[in-house]
Amino acid sequence: MKLADPASPCTFADASLPPVSQLLASGGDARIAIGPGGANRYGCRPAPDSRLLAFGSSTASTISEAGFIAASALRKKLQADHALAPATVYARELERIRSELGGLCGFGTGLEPDMIFAASGTDLHLIAASLALRDRTQPLDVIIAGVEETGRGVPMAVTGHHFSSSSALGQQVVEGTSCLDAPIQLHTVPVRNADGTPRNAAEIDCEIENLARQAITLYHRVLLVVVDVSKTGLVAPSPSCAIALRNAFPESIDLMVDACQFRISSATLQNYLGNGFMVALTASKFLTGPTFAGVLMVPDGVASGIRRQLPSEGISNYSSRADWPVDWYGADRLNSTANYGQLLRWEAGLAELRRFAAVPEARVTAILESFSNAVIARLQGDPRFEPLAVPALDRGHVASSGWDCKQTIFPFLLYAAEKCGRRPLSCEEVALVYQRIGQARDKAFANGNERPGCEIGQPVAVGMRDGTEVSVLRICMSARLVADAGLAGNEEAVINNAMRVLDEVAALISCQLGHASS
Repeated sequence: MKLADPASPCTFADASLPPVSQLLASGGDARIAIGPGGANRYGCRPAPDSRLLAFGSSTASTISEAGFIAASALRKKLQADHALAPATVYARELERIRSELGGLCGFGTGLEPDMIFAASGTDLHLIAASLALRDRTQPLDVIIAGVEETGRGVPMAVTGHHFSSSSALGQQVVEGTSCLDAPIQLHTVPVRNADGTPRNAAEIDCEIENLARQAITLYHRVLLVVVDVSKTGLVAPSPSCAIALRNAFPESIDLMVDACQFRISSATLQNYLGNGFMVALTASKFLTGPTFAGVLMVPDGVASGIRRQLPSEGISNYSSRADWPVDWYGADRLNSTANYGQLLRWEAGLAELRRFAAVPEARVTAILESFSNAVIARLQGDPRFEPLAVPALDRGHVASSGWDCKQTIFPFLLYAAEKCGRRPLSCEEVALVYQRIGQARDKAFANGNERPGCEIGQPVAVGMRDGTEVSVLRICMSARLVADAGLAGNEEAVINNAMRVLDEVAALISCQLGHASS
């Protein structure tokens, strides 16, 4: 089998499948193509590195040994079925993944939501916008709080535009051009103040409500998106605000949760679905599966009205027939394309979810609490860092308790010492620190150094400090790390490794300033 492009889906040219590492980088867009240095755009390699200090799950993670073993087993199974039509095998395996994911999320038999698979969270926003158009007789207003803390391509995708020069199914498209051919307008509400501090939640809700009511007055449909959680760990608007608006205008408002970080518990997920939210999830953030494995869960109450709806023609660039449930007859217009890369990435993600689910929830909560205490104490006590404020996670009656009420993303500003105190590093300086973390990681991988490489969440701009535009890095807890701590008894090692990552960042700050002054 040959791949025309590293980011194209799998199409058989002979009976032999490519190696796992090549399959894992297929069936997405340019973001997961493997570059000359052996890593994708996020700096992740398609093979495990057991020495890596992986604390960058808010951005992306290198596949683990457990994930790679699971993906390899699935590749072997796919290879054994080479005589069958790839589309048939793909549909069968994706249906199995639907069932296993539903079981791991705690859905009872017959109570599973409908699941639409896609390559990435950005693709899911495009699909959600297509569904929210319904019969396409009304313009659509999409309302998102904190869109700047979601995926970079989300504003284009959710307004029905191509967000890259190539699609997940290998089609060449023109970035920025319309693929839904529908009038869609995006309205955004900031979630942080100009200095990066969190805005008042009630003020955000009030602005969201005003935007929704204005759209309804104009006889527009509304897709209201709750971000849970954002790049810096926020939830906005409040789920209760979204539910109240939908209850007031049930014929005009659709609700979606952007939970692409997957930092929500099974109970919270079920409560969102039970309250009529579509929920977008990926296996590549908190779960630390390989980048590009997404699913949109649609509750039955929503799905029943749109199962026969024809997907917009442009969706065929991003989605194949088997990605949609078998009883969504409107999706019959889509091509039967096999995306084996997506299958293997989900298989690796499920391996991580199984390990995480094996840790009792009380133990998960305790591990997260210990990690949070240690990281915040270090960030507060080190003059080179300042933790960015993250309010307590409050989802109202959707989730009153559980491990997902604990902080798992820890954004922090970087500071340089000066004679008269300290100054915040600029966005450009933080980007350079992040770049050097990646260079050190690549060097460690290439040379097999005793000193391991590090993964940390990429910079996020958060406004101004002392007249300087600043951004934060993020150190993150993940399902993989929780399982390492809870199943293997490595809690102290996980915390110590997080401190080693912060040591590396601190050293790079000093090194960078030394270069700048020389």
